[in-house]
Amino acid sequence: MSAPVLDAPGVRTPPQPHDTTAVEQEPVARRSLWARHRAEYLTFLLFVTPNMALIAVFTYRPLLLNAQYSTLQWNLGSSTATVIGLDNYVRWFTDPRSLEVVRVTAIFTLTTVGATLALGLALATVLNRPLRGTTFARSVVFAPYVLSGVGVGMVWLFIFDPTYGALSAVLRLWGATSPEWYLDRDWALAMVIVVYVWKNLGYAAVIYLAALQSVPKDLLDAAALDGAGRSRTFWKITVPLLSPTTFFLVITTVLSSLQSFDLIHVMTKGGPLDGTTTLMYQVYVEAFVTGRAGYSSAISMILFTVLLVMTLSQMRFLETKVHYS
Repeated sequence: MSAPVLDAPGVRTPPQPHDTTAVEQEPVARRSLWARHRAEYLTFLLFVTPNMALIAVFTYRPLLLNAQYSTLQWNLGSSTATVIGLDNYVRWFTDPRSLEVVRVTAIFTLTTVGATLALGLALATVLNRPLRGTTFARSVVFAPYVLSGVGVGMVWLFIFDPTYGALSAVLRLWGATSPEWYLDRDWALAMVIVVYVWKNLGYAAVIYLAALQSVPKDLLDAAALDGAGRSRTFWKITVPLLSPTTFFLVITTVLSSLQSFDLIHVMTKGGPLDGTTTLMYQVYVEAFVTGRAGYSSAISMILFTVLLVMTLSQMRFLETKVHYS
């Protein structure tokens, strides 16, 4: 039996039986909620279940199979495989070539993401002004993004040709000579970065342009009345209001840059001397050139882990700097 409760000095309230009203009403409320929204729940399951099944079959099942293959000593096309545990991972982390691949991947990703966002914002700011021909200019800027990476790479190969290319002709007019774009590691990486930024610049510019057009005009007018110049208004009002767009573009462009393959394959094939071999391209080389499918699966799992960690880190640290209102 429970002890009596003191309600006031000298007054004791007799112990009350346990109140089960709330506990008894909770299942009733749940049953009532299900009964009242049964049609909505069934409709939700009808539309979601097929999509979830397709995602499970075509996304998560290959991921799990790839994780299994990464523990095998297996060559592409071979009918036999040997379970070797984590040896493929140990081999990659102890291979001196891996450090060079990580260096190239880091340079390529940081440079392309930074240049794409900075140039995209600058281009969107220009296209946001009411000038003649702006609509046509927006179409021209966005067009490279929808072109095939293979086609873009083939065209730029002719432009960068040291002997017959358009770029070498322009340099000769200024009395300069064209660098050996295909033979020098640093120039080859710079060439691929330039083409990648050119192709994807329109995507960032269009997204930034839509965000610029949603900036409240009364805030800009108020800043002008307070005597703020264009530069101060841009950095103190426009840029903070664009932070959700910047946050979105950082995540999507980082993921896209780390998975870039077509331009590298068409223009340099990872060379010269692995000067343009990124993690993504190394996965392809190990699987379809050297035929080490198990080792390639381990590298792809490492790349997947890098993508996952970078995405979660960006959402954890960058989202705190975003202003949604």
